[in-house]
Amino acid sequence: MSSSDIFFSEVTGTALLILLGGGVCAAVTFKRSKAFNAGWVAIAFGWGFAVLTGGYVAQISGAHLNPAVTLALAIEGTTPWGDVPLYWASELLGAMIGAVLVWLTYYGQFHADLSEPEMAERRGENPGPVHGVFFTSPEIRNTVQNLVTEIIATFVLVIAILNLGLTKGVGISGIGVLIVALVVVGIGLSLGGPTGYAINPVRDLGPRIVHALLPLPNKGGSGWAYSWIPVVGPLIGSAIAAGLHQVAFA
Repeated sequence: MSSSDIFFSEVTGTALLILLGGGVCAAVTFKRSKAFNAGWVAIAFGWGFAVLTGGYVAQISGAHLNPAVTLALAIEGTTPWGDVPLYWASELLGAMIGAVLVWLTYYGQFHADLSEPEMAERRGENPGPVHGVFFTSPEIRNTVQNLVTEIIATFVLVIAILNLGLTKGVGISGIGVLIVALVVVGIGLSLGGPTGYAINPVRDLGPRIVHALLPLPNKGGSGWAYSWIPVVGPLIGSAIAAGLHQVAFA
């Protein structure tokens, strides 16, 4: 597997992940969307299908699509440490591209909703009605709880991924991506309520950067005070899962 294989595979897969995942958030958020107010179940399944699509497209690189997964596979020994920076950079770029594509897809909805007079009052660090399209934020701001929630949710994701390799025939059959997608749906439904379950540093950071750069009216701040939690939490959860896996099965 060449560096270009990793780059193009991870960029494409992660872009599709964020396009479909951010897309379902936009569909549920905007009043002028046919899926307006479809609810949390729609979001959880939308993100699961986003993982399924991005994962199948990025099979050539192992379909990491997530720096936390890359870190775990490096600790586990499947991914060379020398490839980690390339994976992480590719995933971040892909996430930013995906966020831009969400904006283009819902361009009219963004401007129609954010141009309404009441939206002008929602400035400052409160990112208003579109923040969930781009990045996560907690329902209750408690740094310890928010961090622990992301650690636990990512631990579940990563331990499930690592243990797929212990199940005979899963890798050959190609069903592993489907299983991971369903795990993501389960995490969203069960553990996503407190923080919006980033469980992926670039899923949050890439779109957050794009939100800060886009010329959206009355968009509010990009929530940078919270932004480290959806990056650090998943990496810690991933490292714990990978360490436990190594102790138990290495």
